[in-house]
Amino acid sequence: MSAEPGTVRPGGRTARVRAAVLEAAGDVLAEQGFDGLDLADVARRADVGKTTVYRRWGSVTGLVADLLADMAEQSLPREETGSALGDLRANAALVRRTLADPRQGALFRAVIAAATCDARTAQALRRFYEVRVAEWAPCVEQGVARGEFPAGTDAEAVVRAVSAPLYYQLLTTGEIPDAPDAERAARAAHAAAVAGVYVT
Repeated sequence: MSAEPGTVRPGGRTARVRAAVLEAAGDVLAEQGFDGLDLADVARRADVGKTTVYRRWGSVTGLVADLLADMAEQSLPREETGSALGDLRANAALVRRTLADPRQGALFRAVIAAATCDARTAQALRRFYEVRVAEWAPCVEQGVARGEFPAGTDAEAVVRAVSAPLYYQLLTTGEIPDAPDAERAARAAHAAAVAGVYVT
């Protein structure tokens, strides 16, 4: 059975083509939003033949799905500071830096907007966040093991609680979260977890 367009992970010499196309796609999303994404334009920017792009990704949504998969793969690994609060602060700081980055912040806004009306983009976005949350969940699990959080704490729920207010601020007010916002988000999630709010 052949793979769905945009899901094949090329290797070797074709990796350079994939990297160039995904970088071009990210640039277009950041500059023009989802509506401005066109496979022919991406091919031109990446200096790749249009037939290559159409054959490998098939559609704009296939390209966005692969872009999100690549972003999940390339994201920085979690930091372990030795304390649950320190780890949650590190997570909040990473989210804040991503949203504050001119290219990355604009790219995420474009993809989130597209996900509200395109099922495949929504699925790819969910998968992206599943990967990132799973990457950081062990920090909370270690906090439980150290006795910093009560047994039964839902680690993934705590991680999502850290980034949720930062995304909400960006999407509802247009204001880019700053360092105090990240600190507040981390402390709020930590306090709620300590209080047993996320015990399942």
